[in-house]
Amino acid sequence: MLGWALVFFVLAIVAGVLGFMSLAGLAASIAKILFLVFLVLLVVSFVIRAIRGQSVV
Repeated sequence: MLGWALVFFVLAIVAGVLGFMSLAGLAASIAKILFLVFLVLLVVSFVIRAIRGQSVV
């Protein structure tokens, strides 16, 4: 999922450079949402592993 966020981030940068502002804004929004979902899933994963007594690293 982090990979998809990075893909949309790069797409937003390329679209912004080429002048496609609406496409750049959309891609940036998607990248932000995917990144936040990734972070939430990462934290949830760490909490679950800590509750089970497993290593979180």
